[in-house]
Amino acid sequence: MTTANARRTHGPWRRRTAVAARWLHIYLSMGSFALVLFFAATGLTLNHPDWFASRQTTVVRHGVADKAMLRSHDADGADKLGIVEMLRAKEHVHGAVSDFRVDDSQVSVSFRSPGYTADAFLDRDTGKYDLTEVNNGFVAVLNDLHKGRDAGKVWAWVIDVSAVLLVLVSLTGLVLIWFVYKRRTSGLILAGLAAVVCVALWKMFVP
Repeated sequence: MTTANARRTHGPWRRRTAVAARWLHIYLSMGSFALVLFFAATGLTLNHPDWFASRQTTVVRHGVADKAMLRSHDADGADKLGIVEMLRAKEHVHGAVSDFRVDDSQVSVSFRSPGYTADAFLDRDTGKYDLTEVNNGFVAVLNDLHKGRDAGKVWAWVIDVSAVLLVLVSLTGLVLIWFVYKRRTSGLILAGLAAVVCVALWKMFVP
């Protein structure tokens, strides 16, 4: 195949690839813009917690539960659903139940959500309980969302989708620079140098 024929053969393929890469890069970037901004900003707040004043508030409350729920005929000896729903309705706790324990004298329940914890300890003989609720503030909520801590399965999928989108944005950017002939060499060299610098910083300064 002559050089001219090769150019004619590869020309349409190159153009289609460049157009597809540009289209994907633009729309993936815009579609993931909010996610990229969120994870970039919270990466900064996670790395510098001292920049943000602590907004933690702790509230301790007391109450009395129905003793029948604490000594039910369930397999565990306590009405788990009834106790949880009672605390949600009466004390307005929220979050997922992360722990529920029953022993001879006490029932303990823990609720968790981003930036929030609530722990209740209920006496099985008297029905009296102590509830400690901790709110860590808005920045703590964002930081926990960044880490996926106590955020549930759906948010875990959001993190996974965000990671895939960032990978695709990066790869389509590399494909695009390949077709920008005047900037291709310098762009690839800069990308390579940035990767080398990151590895060098890791090897030299990370304990």
